[in-house]
Amino acid sequence: MYLGYNDAFYKYYTIMSKSNKPIPKFNTPIIETHCHLDYLDDETMTESLESAFEIGVEKIITIAVSKANLSKVVDISNKHKKVFFTQGIHPHDAKDFDAEVESIIRKNSKLEKMLAVGEIGLDYFYDHCEPEIQKAAFSRQMQIADDLDLPVVIHTREACDDMAAILKNFEKSNKKRGVIHSFTSSLKLAEYCLSEGYFLGFNGIVTFNSAENVREVLSMTPLDQIVLETDAPYLTPIPYRGRPNHPKYLPFIAQKVADVKNIDVEEVLQQCYINSQKLFFENK
Repeated sequence: MYLGYNDAFYKYYTIMSKSNKPIPKFNTPIIETHCHLDYLDDETMTESLESAFEIGVEKIITIAVSKANLSKVVDISNKHKKVFFTQGIHPHDAKDFDAEVESIIRKNSKLEKMLAVGEIGLDYFYDHCEPEIQKAAFSRQMQIADDLDLPVVIHTREACDDMAAILKNFEKSNKKRGVIHSFTSSLKLAEYCLSEGYFLGFNGIVTFNSAENVREVLSMTPLDQIVLETDAPYLTPIPYRGRPNHPKYLPFIAQKVADVKNIDVEEVLQQCYINSQKLFFENK
C-alpha cells in the first residue's frame, strides 16, 4: 500500500478508534518486514520505534516507494541501528523511474543496510500510471534485483495476469525471490508465487471482517512462506483500525495468523522470524 497522506482512503481510515486494548507481548522477537516510517506523523520517530521495541519488535524494514523518498529511508536507517531499508519505485510512481533512479538504487545497494529492491510491482486498481509504463518499470527493477543478487518486495493489485507473466520472465534469473507484500490477490496467483518460492506478506487486512479472501489465501499458505508486516501507517489491524498504523501493532497480526492457522502464536512468531531472517538477512 502506498497512497500518500492526501489520499481520501487515508483520510477515511484515520477516524480515531476508541479501543484501548493492551498490545500483547510474546516471547519470540518479531521482524517488521514492511512499513513506511517516513509517512508516520502522529508520533515522533523515537516514540514509534520505542513503542515497537518495547513489545518485542527486533528489526524494522522501512520501504522506499518514490524518487522523493529514496534518500529519506536511507537517512532514517542511518540514524537508527535496528532500522533497515529498501530502494525502489512503487507502481503509482512508475513514470518517475529513470536512469537516475536506477543509478541511485545501484549506488545505495552497496550500503550494508539495504536489504531489497522494492516496493515495485503493478497496481491497476488506481489509475495513477499507465499499465505499460508500470510493466516497464517493474521489469527493469526486477532486472536490477537480479543484477544485485537481492530479493524483491512486490506490490500487486488487480494485475494478476500481468504480474504472473512478468514473474515468469524472471523464473530462472531471480535467485533470491522475495515477498509479495500485503497479499490480497487471487488464490491462483498465490499458488503460483508459492510454487516459485516467494513469500507472502500478511498485515492488518487479515483482521478485517470483509477479508475472507485474504484469510483463505493465508490458510493455504505454508507457515514457512509467511512474513509479518504492518504497512504502517496504513491498514491498521483490529482493534485499532481507524488509527494510523504502527509497527507496535504486529502482535495483533501474529495472533490472527495463529487463529486462522489454528496453531499457537509462538509457533507463528518463531517460524516467521526464521522466514524473515532467511529472506532479508541471510547474507548480512
